[in-house]
Amino acid sequence: MSDFITVEKRTHYCGNLTANDVGKDVVLMGWVHRRRDHGGVIFVDLRDREGLAQVVFNPEISPVIHKEAHRIRSEFVLAVKGRVRIRPEGMVNPDLKTGDVEVMVDKLEILNESKTPPFVLDTDTDISENIRLKYRYLDLRRPEMQQNLILRSKVAARTRNYMEKEGFIEIETPFLTKSTPEGARDYLVPSRVSQGTFYALPQSPQLFKQLLMVAGFDKYYQIVRCFRDEDLRADRQPEFTQIDMEMSFVSEEEIMRMTEGLMAHIFESCLDLKLTVPFPELTYTEAMERYGTDSPDIRFSMELKELTPIVKNSDFQVFREVADSGGVVKAIKVEEGSKLSRKDLDGLTDYVGAYGAKGLAWARVKSDGWTSPIFKFFKPLEVEQINEKMEASTGDLILFVADTPSIVHDSLGNLRVHLAEKTGLIEQKDFAFTWVTRFPMFEYSDHEKRFVAKHHPFTSPVEEDIPFLETDPAGVRARAYDLVLNGTEIGGGSIRIHRREIQSKIFDALSLKEDEARMRFGFLLDALEYGAPPHGGVALGFDRLVAIMIGAESIRDGMAFPKTQKAACLLTDAPSTVNLEQLMELSLKIV
Repeated sequence: MSDFITVEKRTHYCGNLTANDVGKDVVLMGWVHRRRDHGGVIFVDLRDREGLAQVVFNPEISPVIHKEAHRIRSEFVLAVKGRVRIRPEGMVNPDLKTGDVEVMVDKLEILNESKTPPFVLDTDTDISENIRLKYRYLDLRRPEMQQNLILRSKVAARTRNYMEKEGFIEIETPFLTKSTPEGARDYLVPSRVSQGTFYALPQSPQLFKQLLMVAGFDKYYQIVRCFRDEDLRADRQPEFTQIDMEMSFVSEEEIMRMTEGLMAHIFESCLDLKLTVPFPELTYTEAMERYGTDSPDIRFSMELKELTPIVKNSDFQVFREVADSGGVVKAIKVEEGSKLSRKDLDGLTDYVGAYGAKGLAWARVKSDGWTSPIFKFFKPLEVEQINEKMEASTGDLILFVADTPSIVHDSLGNLRVHLAEKTGLIEQKDFAFTWVTRFPMFEYSDHEKRFVAKHHPFTSPVEEDIPFLETDPAGVRARAYDLVLNGTEIGGGSIRIHRREIQSKIFDALSLKEDEARMRFGFLLDALEYGAPPHGGVALGFDRLVAIMIGAESIRDGMAFPKTQKAACLLTDAPSTVNLEQLMELSLKIV
């Protein structure tokens, strides 16, 4: 066995050496990040999870060790012992935490050799993501990825500290549970013991945490793994982690304030950043009207403004016809946007076309009117009213979309973010939280030909809207709230239904027959009849939160072993086939 492992023992992490260690004999262990041969003296940047340390092999100090050092290559695993000294004048590296010291090596052991890696493990290396995921164990050696996962660990630890301080109890809920499809598809697990039956992996602990409130635990939380078989994007994974919590005898405001406290604690303790609380709040209607989305990025303005009352009687036929048919005309203002070329504007027209818009009208604001293909259709007073509504000044650009409310909101909502990124309006280091509240309880599914729950069917409707569950379900508002950070929904929650008769009315509005509701959710319906307290909670997307904190474009950069956008693990080649014997044990046949 290695003498270093049994006798010497590591004394320091590489990245933790400082000038206070000068003169000390230290033992370091890690991987070769870089090797440089300068006229006989060999310099190695030794790397571990805490950072880099420069170790020096000098033939005048230890000829035998120096000769062995000639074998060293990138990613070899080394153990070294030596004395810390200040780097010679002119060799200090101010960009490195340990850049003013180095270790003169007098003992070396190559603990393991390494093949040449398929990519260089530098932070600025441009690597195909598929290659990174195939060799994830190497990708995770990169300092950038190690710092990402260290931050993730800190966020989890600080969350537990805060929840403990606030009186929450951490309780684990089952991974093998009942399939209750109402939203995304479940991942199913066949039972060997009860053949022909299946467990489902939980999409969330929703029903169990409600049962824990019935059980009287009052404040529950869990950092929990969840599973959804859905189409993937950069901010989605088939298996993901959430900070899950539930409370009894609380209002929406109490849950929101507690969540803000958690966010403030995490950001201050992990990023040394003080958040301003309480966070601003928008109703769902306000968010859609002003930003075109229920996940608004409020780091910049460029809000949507409705112009329908001004243009509905104009000579511009497109706007007039849209207004007459019940549609809307809205616009955004791009400050100093007149700098955008005609080619840029054509590109923006194509951009909104992807969201269903049939066109994009534009006007460059001048001191004496507009430069615009549609200028001739508007009276001077109409131009003046539009400029006033848009708060437009000379040099600004106004962009119009006229269509149904959903297409206008979708196209302009995405366009404002696209333009903000294109023109540098977004300060990437800013963190802007907002709450979005009072969502619609239901939305109509053209595919299923019925109303479906906007969030989930256990959300409580606003009390005064309960009488409209049978007559006007589309107008019923939910006691639901989403937490949005920089235009990304990172959490959602609601006050839950705690009365059996209200839960039954919600199932009726969802066209869920009584026997089907009993089959899927009978255990919950029974529990609601045994003194269920008023309760509510929230679930925060842990992966999304970490990704935003580290400034990553994809949540995969904050996870150890993520899947691709096709839900595949390139490292282990999962999912994969199984042998016939395994299928027979489960009474399964591949069709």
